[in-house]
Formats: sequence, structure tokens, C-alpha cells
Amino acid sequence: MAPPLLARLARARDRALRTAPASWLRALARRLTPRRVRVRFAVLFGLLFIASGAVLLGMTYLLVNRPTHSSVVKYEINGGEGRQPTIHIQPGGQSGGDAPPPEFALDAQLREQAARMHEAQMHDLLVQSCIALAIMACLSVALSWLLARRVLRPMRTVTAGIRSISARNVHERLAVEGPGDEISDLADSVDGLLDRLEAALESHKRFVANAAHELRTPLTVERALLEECLLDPDATAESFRENFERLLRISTHQGALLESLLTLAVSERGMDRTEPVDLAEVVETVLLTQLPRTERQGVRIADRTEPAQVAGDTALLERLVANLVHNAAYYNVPDGTVDVTVRRHDRHAVLTVTNTGPAVPEERVGQLFEPFQRMSRTAGDGHHGLGLSIVRAIAAAHDAALTARPGPAGGLVVELSFPLLVKDGERYAVWPQTRAATASK
Repeated sequence: MAPPLLARLARARDRALRTAPASWLRALARRLTPRRVRVRFAVLFGLLFIASGAVLLGMTYLLVNRPTHSSVVKYEINGGEGRQPTIHIQPGGQSGGDAPPPEFALDAQLREQAARMHEAQMHDLLVQSCIALAIMACLSVALSWLLARRVLRPMRTVTAGIRSISARNVHERLAVEGPGDEISDLADSVDGLLDRLEAALESHKRFVANAAHELRTPLTVERALLEECLLDPDATAESFRENFERLLRISTHQGALLESLLTLAVSERGMDRTEPVDLAEVVETVLLTQLPRTERQGVRIADRTEPAQVAGDTALLERLVANLVHNAAYYNVPDGTVDVTVRRHDRHAVLTVTNTGPAVPEERVGQLFEPFQRMSRTAGDGHHGLGLSIVRAIAAAHDAALTARPGPAGGLVVELSFPLLVKDGERYAVWPQTRAATASK
């Protein structure tokens, strides 16, 4: 047992030795990287200026140091009485192994002196340019520091505004003024996020208030019934039985309400996994259980379905269809009808539920899909106003588009459009992504 253990320890030690330098370098890089954006801007702009100045200095040095000619010009001026001055130009830089004539010794000395002067001038040019570059680098870093402060000032304003917003003042907005740049776009995005957050908080508050109201009413009734049993000295077994039956009905009502609230919470949370589900089969399964109840209510159900595969959760889709059918049958007229259709249209599976019933005002249609909203309230009718809100939550979890409108002759027309699945080899895929899914398989 010892040799394998020693071998594993040796391999672990080798891996640690190999990875130690890399991790040390990464840690050192993290330590050396400035944490403040303003410092990063100043360092970055300074380095860019130094790099561009060094390139410009090198180009200037090469251009100045480039030789232009290799000739020495000698002027001989001869003048006298009756003679015109003449100028003789003697080219220098003669090649060859022969020693220059004596008259050209002065030319060689002049060339050497010119070379030394040129070298000294280039040295002075290089030193002075480097000094100027260092001074300008310091100035550029200082100016970059000030410029970064000016550029980041709106960002600090946005950050301070975001930090000041809480649940008590979520209605406030940043409202950053200025040109339409990236910072204003960021501020507008944050304001949009605050709008959605405020709407969600208001919806949550309304939901909690409505849920508390719905739960408080049956609890009050339960307490009253229990107190009646305790305070009535002439209570009989029959009265006790009657109160207990009422308590049982109230408890059943509360259980159904809590189950609906749980379903709504699960639907709004989303789905952990999906599977191919035939929407037509879901409708057929739901109608088998709904038909006896709707027949007792005097409502006829007509269904026209065709196979349509969607990605989703079977239990949630059955609850969606059941809520729609039950709502369409309950809010109906005597001898009314409920039409349920499933069709494939434009790469979508479309579920439509239409009923005959009382006229629904256009402005009330959207409110019906909010929690605890009903067309009419009837005590003890077993409805909590959560059916259509659960439908909306399940549709959102399945990426389905939900539309509702009043029917032409009364009632409501609810239409849900699900992304259609198509068979692609051995599996299903959403229609627009079929080819991409096949290529990545």
C-alpha cells in the first residue's frame, strides 16, 4: 500500500510545483493591477502617450540621422587686378586604396570634424528628446488623472443614486441628463430596471394583501363557529354536527386556496426541466375529467385538435388547460358552449379556448389575469380568482404568448401560442433551432 501512496504524493507534489509559478504570477498580477478605474485610466493614457512619443522620437531620430551626401565642398577664390574671382568645388568621399593627394588632406580633416559634430548633435538631440518625453509623460499622466475624474463624475452620480434607492423610495429615478452616451444609456437601463422592480413590488404587495384577505375571511368564520359551540349552553349534537360540517367545508376551501397559491408560486418560479408534450393529448386528458362536470352545468364542450408537440411540463400544462376549460364553463350561460382547439400555425402550437357567456368589457380583460380578480364575487362559490393568473404564470414559464379578447357574442377568447417542437432525428427541437441543434449534436 505504501508505494502507490508515495507515488500519488509525488504526482501531487509535481503538479503543485508546476502550477505554483503560474498561480504566483496571477496573484502578483492581481496585486499590481490598480483597483480604481480612475488610476487605470491615468496609467493607461500615460502608457499610450509614452509609447506613441517613443515611436515618434525614433522616427525623428532615424530621419535626422539619415546621410544626405558624402561630398566636401572646397571654395577657392582667386582674385587680382584684371582677373575675375573663380570658385572651384572639389568633391570628397573618393574611394580607392590610394592615399589622398596632399591638397586633399584638409578635406579629410573637414570630413572628420563634420562627422564628430553630427554625432554630437544627434546625441544632444536624443538626450533632449528623452527629457522632453519624460516631462510630457508626467504631464500626460496628470492630465489623464484629471480627465478621468471628469469622465467618471457621471458614473459616480449614477452609483450614488443607485445606493440611495431602497424599497421605501423605489419610485425615484436617476434621470441623468446629458448627451446620449454610454453612461446615459446605463442610467436609462437602470431606470427601466427600477420601473420593472417597482411594478413587481407593487404586484407582490397586492398579492400579499389579497391573499391575506382571502385567508382571513375563512379564519374569522372558523373562529366564530368554534366560539358559538363553546358559548352556547344549549348546543346539541345536531348543532355541533352542522358546525363541524361547515368547518370542514371552510377547511377544504382553504386547502384549495393554498394549493392554488402554491401552483402559482411554482409556475412563476419557472421549470427545472422540460420534456416533449403533445398539446392535443393534454387537452383530451383534461376533457375526459371535465366533461361530467360541464354536462351537469348544462354546458357543451366541442374540441378540434391536431397533434402539436411543445416543450414543457405535463402536469403544469394539464393545470393550464383545466383552468381555462373550468373558467369557460363556469362563467357561461345556460346551454352555452366551450370550444377548445389546438392547431399548428406559423411554427407554433396554438391553443384557443372560446366560450359563450356574459359580455366582458375590453378594459376588464387584462385585470382578469391578475390574482384574486373575478368578474363577480359570490361568497362560498369555491373560486378564489387565481385560475387565470395561474394560466398566465404557466404560459410565461413555457415561453408562450397569451392573448385574450372579448368574444363577438359575449364570453372570452383566450389564445396561447407555444413554440412548436419538430422531430429531428432521435429527438425533438424547437423549430427555429432545429438545424443548429443537429449540427451541434
